[in-house]
Amino acid sequence: MNAGPLQGIKVIELGQLIAGPFAAKTLADFGADVIKIEAPPGGDPLRQWRLMKDGTSVWWQVQSRNKRSLGLDLKDAQAQDIVRRLVSDADVLIENFRPGAMEGWGLGPEVLQAINPRLIMLRVSGYGQSGPYRDRPGFGVVAEAMGGLRHLTAEPGRVPVRVGVSIGDTLAALHGVIGILMALHHRHASGRGQVIDVALYEAVFNCMESLLPEYSAFGAVREPGGSALPGIVPTNAYQCKDGGYALVAGNGDSIFKRLMGVIGRHDMAVDPSLANNTGRVARVTELDQAIGQWTAQHTVDEVLLALDAASVPAGRIYTVADIAADPHYLARGMLQQVTMDDGSSLSVSGFVPKLSATPGGHRRNAPRLGQDSDQVLRELGLTDEQTADLRRRGIVVGEA
Repeated sequence: MNAGPLQGIKVIELGQLIAGPFAAKTLADFGADVIKIEAPPGGDPLRQWRLMKDGTSVWWQVQSRNKRSLGLDLKDAQAQDIVRRLVSDADVLIENFRPGAMEGWGLGPEVLQAINPRLIMLRVSGYGQSGPYRDRPGFGVVAEAMGGLRHLTAEPGRVPVRVGVSIGDTLAALHGVIGILMALHHRHASGRGQVIDVALYEAVFNCMESLLPEYSAFGAVREPGGSALPGIVPTNAYQCKDGGYALVAGNGDSIFKRLMGVIGRHDMAVDPSLANNTGRVARVTELDQAIGQWTAQHTVDEVLLALDAASVPAGRIYTVADIAADPHYLARGMLQQVTMDDGSSLSVSGFVPKLSATPGGHRRNAPRLGQDSDQVLRELGLTDEQTADLRRRGIVVGEA
């Protein structure tokens, strides 16, 4: 297997659950040596989240693949000294504790960058390292609301619903990865590292498209649009004859004409008032009704077949069962099979983005708690007797 474009990059991962570990997972997928530091006695709580197999979450097999695990109690002074020693030749440190926690352990950026001026430090938190809200506890769901997303995810007049995954954490993680790669590029020229400050709510807000400039220019507060995207017409979910829904995006001017031809509304296809998006927005209800009347006469498969033949973007709503059976997912390598420690097989998601020369890959399964403690500490120069003493005192956990 290709070693990955990040081979030789050493990453120290602190923190737990989603945002920080997802950023580190992305780097590990592409060859970085990620040493994940987990607190005893149970390690990262994600090990116990959602559905479990043999006592460990199967989610863990995706979030922590390609990493090494060092079980270390960061509240202990000797453990903090181990982190400082690890940092001496590290490229990146990732943490997602509440602001001030790292400083309280003597692991703030001033201390760590004095040890290693080339260190790049990614700090992920709910509200960032500065500002009046910095000390508030912040999880992804709160960030999604503050960032403007939650208000939009609802049917008009109904309670806003949550996106079914931790999208705020994931967006923050991806912004963090972008920051790390930019900082590595800058370090190549300058020789110096820097601190990357990612706030969950800002990562969400950064994806809110025209939300702010529309408010600034017109005082317009975008409201929930349900399955549609207000201001872009037609794009919606339309119920079909078999009870399923087809998602149709006919909002390009030429695409709209082809869509109207498929549904038998040639009058709309040639109507000059519908030739561009502005005119279509003014008649959105009429257009949705026309499309919905047509889809109601056909099954989802029939609708998609007809629209695909006319090069109109359309699709069905996938469940995970649909994903697991889809030939395109399989052909693109997005359904990876890994062998668990007990010999059983598990399907996990593939690697994104796809690099032609140095693609990501599965190099090792997610580690057991402290599976690599002895190896990592030996690399630091600790003797087996010193590691055994730290284990007896509960400072280090791992497999002897």
